Order: sequence, then C-alpha cells, then structure tokens
Amino acid sequence: MIALKHIVSCLLLPPGIFVLLLLAIAARSLARKRWEPGLLAFLLAAALYALSIQPVADRLLRGLEARYAIPSDPEGDVIVLLGGGVYGAADDLTGIGFPSEEMLPRIVTAARLQRRLEVPVVVSGGKVFGHSAAEAPVVGRVLADLGVPPGKIILEGKSRDTSENARYTKGVLDAMRVRRPLLVTSAFHMRRSVMAFGKAGIAVTPVPSGFRTWAGRTTGWTDYMPSSATLLHSSIALREYLALAWFGIAG
Repeated sequence: MIALKHIVSCLLLPPGIFVLLLLAIAARSLARKRWEPGLLAFLLAAALYALSIQPVADRLLRGLEARYAIPSDPEGDVIVLLGGGVYGAADDLTGIGFPSEEMLPRIVTAARLQRRLEVPVVVSGGKVFGHSAAEAPVVGRVLADLGVPPGKIILEGKSRDTSENARYTKGVLDAMRVRRPLLVTSAFHMRRSVMAFGKAGIAVTPVPSGFRTWAGRTTGWTDYMPSSATLLHSSIALREYLALAWFGIAG
C-alpha cells in the first residue's frame, strides 16, 4: 500500500503529471501520423522525466560536488560565509527574515567551524535585486542565535553575486589583516567560488557544505520515480554549469 501511494503521488503531482500529459499528447499525435509534434512531445516528456529522477540529478550534481572534500582538520584565521538566499520578510523566532533551504547548511557549517576555531566570521551577501532583502543581516542574526559571539560576526552587505562576494570580501579581509580564510559555501557552488576568490587574489581553504551526493550511492526503484525535489536538484546543477560557463567567458 505504501508503494502504491508513492507511485500514485509521483504520477499525479508535478512533474510526473506533466510527463504523463506529454506522453499522452505524443501518443495521440503519432497515432494521427502527426510526426513532428508527436516526436517533440515525446522528447519533452523524456527530458522532463530524466531531469526528475535521482540517478540523473546525482550525476549532474556529483560532477560539481566531488571536486572538493571537507578538510579533516581545517585551520584558518577567519571564516568567509557566502550568502545563498533568504526569505527576507518571513517571521522568525528572533526577528524578521529566515535563511533559505540552500543557506541553512552553510550557516550550520560556519557556526560549528567557528565554535571549533573561535575565529571571526565574515558574512558576504547583499540585495541581489531591488525588491529583495539583504542577506547578511539575516544570516548574522541566525549565526548569533546559534552561539557565534556577535563581536565575531562581520557583515559584508553589498555583494550581489559570487564575483562580488570575492571582490568586496577582499577589502574586509585586508582591513582585518587576516591571511588564511576558510571559505564556506554549498558543495556544488565551491568550484566557482574558489575561482572567483582566486581571481580576486585570495587563496582560500574550501570547506564545502550541504552535500547532496556521495560516492557509491545505491539506487532503488523509488529513485526512478519523477520528483519535484529531484527536478530542483537537477535545475540547481544545470544553473551552476551555466554559471561556470559564463564565468569562463566573462572572466
């Protein structure tokens, strides 16, 4: 019964329902010998299905996450925490604004690292768009809630993307006269972040967080059912590959 409920929910909810609809359109078109729309609908269904299953999403993300491992004994004189999105006007226990699902693992990693090393944390993240909220103040408040001393939290609230994270953080680090920064961001985002900080003249020790993949992962039949969460993971990976390509062109 549990397996049946899982199958039905996967097929009736997006993206599964859209895969079925596209297949129905493809079958109807091909039955009427409308080859081009039928083939197009089939290819769209296949692409949507592929991006919505775990083996494909894992393969896409693994190519990004496998490059850097978590250091066994990280050492540094400052932690640089990159922003990853906030819900700017959301109610929270201690104020307004709460970190996104992508940001939370970064915060937890930075807080644990700070408790171990007792070094300052530079939070880098501003307003990406005019209607959005600045990330650094929200992240700084949550770090303090998790036990990081407020005096150890430095906010860099101007940067709007990874390149600006690196550029504006360099000024903060130079003013602090620190030379061994530990860089905390999502595992899939670390490659581009290291490249951006290197371009800005900052050598960092990567401390990736929020891994979604691992070596030797086994799959079961449920991993081949379409899922909105899995589609999101594929989208995150594709967006990062696109950003890496753009960084290579623009850089």
